[in-house]
Amino acid sequence: MNGQRTRYYVVDAFTNRPFAGNPAAVVLLDQWKDDGWLRNVAAEMNLSETAFLVPKGHHHDLRWFTPRVKVDLCGPATLASALVLAHQGSLDDRTGMAFSTRSGILRASQQGSRIELDFPIKAETATAPPNGLLKSLNVASRYVGRNEFDYLVEVESEGTLRSIAPDYKRLAGVHCRGVIVTSLSDDPKFDFVSRFFAPAVGVDEDPVTGSAHCCLADFWGKRLNKTKLIGYQASARGGIVQVEVRGERVMLSGEGVIVAAGEILVG
Repeated sequence: MNGQRTRYYVVDAFTNRPFAGNPAAVVLLDQWKDDGWLRNVAAEMNLSETAFLVPKGHHHDLRWFTPRVKVDLCGPATLASALVLAHQGSLDDRTGMAFSTRSGILRASQQGSRIELDFPIKAETATAPPNGLLKSLNVASRYVGRNEFDYLVEVESEGTLRSIAPDYKRLAGVHCRGVIVTSLSDDPKFDFVSRFFAPAVGVDEDPVTGSAHCCLADFWGKRLNKTKLIGYQASARGGIVQVEVRGERVMLSGEGVIVAAGEILVG
């Protein structure tokens, strides 16, 4: 088949084994295509997130799309992008890599087997739950907060969190990007557990959500009086996110596995 092609990769992020964590696509471009093409590729990939990278001097421009919309911040696809650059020998062990994004300059570095991401904190503030939120989750809350992206709902226990079966159609009507549900962990290896639902942007349940941990790191750090925590996202695939609060920034770190590579038509 004729036509110009470019490389893409699929990376399972925030896991050290294939077919777990959050699968994200990374598409390498020489120059930007229009948003319609980017959106079509993300829909074709049909993963929670697709990252598009364009080299620009000593850094890369980075954009993220779900199968439906462009998003402002995405952890798994950023980790996946850094892992692909490391695979290609473009991620310097000393200086790391900078990404220019809709959320400003984000940095990634390799720390042994893990990729560490330097992200902004996305703190929440207490709020009244909007109509339909708790009913769509069919759960009682201990606390409800809101940041610029999402609602955060603290529930009573990990058992409650794991048993949630949302009404996704109803939840999609709540005005927000997504809903973080969280509790303390029953497993002493982890400080807290979470799940993330975002049917409004085309992702019923995200397997692992880095940007949600920009909120969770602050939320649980204050409650547990800790700056370093380990979270487990209790989706069907599961994933581990290590977080460290540093002022107004949060370091997110995790492992990743390249599970597929190929070519896609660009013209």
